[in-house]
Order: sequence, then structure tokens, then C-alpha cells
Amino acid sequence: MSNIVIDAAFDSGNIEVLEIAGNTARLAIRKDKQSEFAQWFHFRVTGAAGAPVELKIVNLNNSAYPQGWPGYTACVSEDREYWARTETAFDKDAADGTLTIKYTPAGNIAWFAYFAPYSMERHHDLVSEAAASEGVELVRLGQSVEGQPIDCLEMGEGQTRVWLTGRQHPGETQAEWWMEGALECLTDLADPVGRALRQRCRLYVVPNCNPDGSCRGHLRTNAVGVNLNREWESPSEENSPEVLCIRNRMDETGVDFAMDVHGDEAIPAVFLAGYEGIPDLTDAQLAGFNDYEAILDRRTPDFQTKLGYPKAAPGKANMTMATTQIAHRFKCTAMTLEMPYKDLADFPEPEQGWSPERCKMLARDCLAALVEWLETREQ
Repeated sequence: MSNIVIDAAFDSGNIEVLEIAGNTARLAIRKDKQSEFAQWFHFRVTGAAGAPVELKIVNLNNSAYPQGWPGYTACVSEDREYWARTETAFDKDAADGTLTIKYTPAGNIAWFAYFAPYSMERHHDLVSEAAASEGVELVRLGQSVEGQPIDCLEMGEGQTRVWLTGRQHPGETQAEWWMEGALECLTDLADPVGRALRQRCRLYVVPNCNPDGSCRGHLRTNAVGVNLNREWESPSEENSPEVLCIRNRMDETGVDFAMDVHGDEAIPAVFLAGYEGIPDLTDAQLAGFNDYEAILDRRTPDFQTKLGYPKAAPGKANMTMATTQIAHRFKCTAMTLEMPYKDLADFPEPEQGWSPERCKMLARDCLAALVEWLETREQ
């Protein structure tokens, strides 16, 4: 029997092949460039049509978030459109932490990933299609370290200034699937949620804040190993031009409501993180976050409030992060939306788990919740 072949030299690919014997492979995740972060994987396997494949990713006790592996199931696709989950097990005592993925491909090619990838080609298609929609203006805010454009889609005739940003952490592809769902809603002239928001708001949508890391198959950093969501207090042209150009545009427009979209490795839930620990926080400002969270919790069973991050003590917020810095800088309502790599603990869907389709549906629920939030503040 000939060996399977494993490739990862493509957009967002990440894996190192340590050993292949027949249909079994021993693999390792490559670290982000100039960084110790390692968690994202994306590769393809050929040569195993109709035969079981066993893939062992080792050394995961030293990954960025080892708590993300227990209970996790890998994503697999044979057409790169529909992503399912496949049999996966984690053994922390084997080879310093081993994730074993088993799958039997129907054809001669199968793709495996930490979450369904969102390619740069799809990103450019998303931006171009949205920019061609009625009433949408494309603004090139600046460029990444490696010269890729940071694009913002601006639309709406209202006075409330709403910013939606995603994929500061490039391996959190859930964020750009969410952005695709949001832009489909906002650019559909027949969608009542999109219509209501365009009437009430001026919207600024940045679908991908970190294109360099996206191309490189990074989990969390840009091309020079910088975690962009720790740059918002003092971004620089050298290390974080992506954040600098976005924040500069925010300074020009102002911000009334901001949502920064992410994925979480360990927590099997969708949840929000806020800004409880920022300086000079008022009860009214905090109520903006709490009210929105309550509305979203009521609107969709895919959202919950039991699981999430610990709240910062008064005056103890990390001000280098987007949500805290924006809430403080603009005295506005801001939040981080987190989606899982795992399935939801309290509302699972075994075949796909948390999926691109659910990311997109959640986006519309988030926008519908924003309509309701705005209506309650007008009363």
C-alpha cells in the first residue's frame, strides 16, 4: 500500500508532516511566525479513497490553548463547501498531547481544519460583492504589514455610528463567516433588519482585520508575530498598522456601538465579553452592554450567559484590547462576541457542530438584536 500524501502549502495552510506510514500520519502544528502561538491547522490528504485514515497531531500540551482539545472534534470536507465533523479523540498523555483524527474519505481528497477555513479569495469576493451593492461605499483604511488592504464597507443614512470588526485573530475564521452573514443581511434591500439598521445607523464593517495572518495560517498574530487585539492602546505603523488605520478611522467617525467578533478555543458556547473594568465607567454606559446581552439571549438559543470570561474588577480592565479601548475612548457600548471551535454544550448539532452556517445565522440574530436595542433607547 502506498502512503497518503499531506499538503499545506496553500492559503491558510498549516501543518508539519513528521512521519507517514500507509494511511497513518504523525503531524505537528507550525507556530505563528515570530510567535509561540500554535493551534490552527489546515491541510489536505490525498491517496486514500474509500480507506480509513488516521491522523495524529502531537505535542499539543504545548499549544496556545491546550484546554481547547478535550471535547473538540475536527472539521473535514471533501468539496471545501460543506464542512462536517469527524471522529476525534485527545490523549494528553500520548506524545505530549495527541489529537487523533479518524476519517474515511469517499474520494481521493479530503481537507481537514481546526474550523472551516475562510480563504482570502472568498474574502475578496465578499468585499467586492458588498461594495457593488446599492448604498455601500468601500473605503481602503490602510494596509497590513505585508501590504494587503484593510477594507471597510460603509453604509446607512442614520446617525448612530456602528462598527463591526472581525478576525483580528486570523485562525478565528468563525468571525468572517459571521461577517458574511452580516453583510448579506445589511446589503439585502428586502431584508427588514438590514433596512432598519441602514435607516437608523451609519455602519462600518471590517470583515478581516488581519489578512497577513489569514494567508499564513496563523492562529492569533500578524506577519510580525503581533497579537492585534493587544495593540489598541498604542498601535504603531511598524508592528500593528492594521489596528492603527482602523482606530484612526474610528476617531474620524466616532463610535456609538461596536462589536468585535472572535472565536474561543475552550468554551463550548457563544457569549459576550464587555468592559466592566474600564476607567470612569458609568451605570448608564454599562447598561448599554447589559441590555444588548439580554436582548440577544432572548432572541436565539445559540446564545447564552452562563459560560464566559471572568469580569474585570473596577479599574482593572486590559486597555490594550479593542472592546475596552473603544468603550473607554468613545464612551460607547462595545463588546467582544465569542463563538466556539467546539459544539455548543447546551444546544449541540452532532454532524457539523458549530459551523459556518450557524455563524451566519447568528450574525443576523445579532443585527436583529441591535435593531431592538436601538428601539428601546428611542423610547
